[in-house]
Amino acid sequence: MKQVVVLTGAGISAESGINTFRDANGLWEGHDVMEVASPLGWNKNPETVLEFYNQRRRQLQEVEPNPAHFALADLEKKFKVNIITQNVDDLHERAGSSRILHLHGELLKVRSTFDPDLVLDWRKDLNPGDFCEHNHQLRPHIVWFGEEVPMFPVAFEITEKADILIIVGTSMQVYPAAALLDYAKADAEIYFIDPNPSLRHRQDITVIDKKASVGVPQLVKELLRE
Repeated sequence: MKQVVVLTGAGISAESGINTFRDANGLWEGHDVMEVASPLGWNKNPETVLEFYNQRRRQLQEVEPNPAHFALADLEKKFKVNIITQNVDDLHERAGSSRILHLHGELLKVRSTFDPDLVLDWRKDLNPGDFCEHNHQLRPHIVWFGEEVPMFPVAFEITEKADILIIVGTSMQVYPAAALLDYAKADAEIYFIDPNPSLRHRQDITVIDKKASVGVPQLVKELLRE
């Protein structure tokens, strides 16, 4: 069975109504990114950070997967599929995909500030005074700027095995995520789905210049027919 690896980013979730939260001026909901997505911001004003992610968590539970998410789940009918996502939502899970690696954490989980391996499912608001079993504050299970991305070595190993690599909803301009492309096998089929593709110059990449909800179902239909 051929192995398919899919790299997904914010573009696939945006079509479900998930705000990227980053404005043209670089602010996230009026906040500098370092205020709400860094250890420094957390130590300075944890209440602001908690409310920022509470808003995102509430919004996530009001949206649904879109045709791109469901099409990727359909690929499992014929291929072994691994999804490596930069997104912190659970839309791939809800669409039915079974092997998903979250590079940057998960919005519907929290973890202990005392023991980072103590991770809990969490769907409600997270507030000051919500403690783990060791009596320490819980924090969003999100990889912030300045923190290590512990799942990257696993992502590299998965990407190396891909017979087919599909990139969707991400510009592949931001490292270290963009480095995953360099781990693809020389003979891997590579597809890049984006309405404004940044990799059009690569001769070894098939570009589908459409939005995710159109381009992904189109490609999946072709791959399942082969």
